[in-house]
Amino acid sequence: MKLAFSTLGVPGLPMADVARLAAGHGWHGVELRAGHDEPVHAGLTERERAAVRGEFRSAGVDVVAVASYVQVAAPGEDEPVLRGLRDHMRLAAGLGAPHLRVFPGAGNGSQPDDADTRAARRLAAVASEASDLGVRLLLETHDSHRTGADVARVLGLVGHHSAGALWDVLHPWLGGEQPEHTYPVLAPYLGYVQVKDVSSAQDTTPVPLGRGAVPLAGTVEVLSRAGWDGWLCWEYERRWFPQVRALPELLSRGRSHLLRLLGESA
Repeated sequence: MKLAFSTLGVPGLPMADVARLAAGHGWHGVELRAGHDEPVHAGLTERERAAVRGEFRSAGVDVVAVASYVQVAAPGEDEPVLRGLRDHMRLAAGLGAPHLRVFPGAGNGSQPDDADTRAARRLAAVASEASDLGVRLLLETHDSHRTGADVARVLGLVGHHSAGALWDVLHPWLGGEQPEHTYPVLAPYLGYVQVKDVSSAQDTTPVPLGRGAVPLAGTVEVLSRAGWDGWLCWEYERRWFPQVRALPELLSRGRSHLLRLLGESA
């Protein structure tokens, strides 16, 4: 498996610095958070996108994904959601990212069947376009669809390879689904895996990998046993928890911890 980290842990850091940080600490790739408060967003010009792509290429670091905040199961009209998907698909393609992260976002008032249908309809509407761009849309285990079973229901309705899954290990665990149950339902769709650690199920303040309660060892064991060889991406949510330690000082230890888990699982 290859190791990446998300720029959610280094909010606002220029892309050249992110590339140097990854290369200097032995990380193979990065997930780029897209937002109006970040250097990467859908308003970048083609020249700006090419410049970002060049920074990572020069550093020998892969851009694993663009992490968007498009909510494909959100109530309302389809068109704004489809526009957001297309804008971010083009952004991902321009940055050389093979994956685009999207959220469910159905909200508390939605019936599960309705939310699943909305999400599947919207993903299916742009799946062929995503394929043409060389981008795979990944629905994250998150919010209204926090378990692998929830996400798999949607993707089964889409039925297109360009619509896949992003396994954020925190949310299925919070939803009572263990790694040995999450992996089998997501395996046909799995794009990559976000790893993280938190203090407890009641306190989701991020902590260094291996210092919290998330079953990381069990997750890596399940993936290794299945022969899965994709990306493990550390999503350290410092953007939402500015009081926690800075990610750069944790990167070497975090990499060592993941390598140790991989070695033990082998």
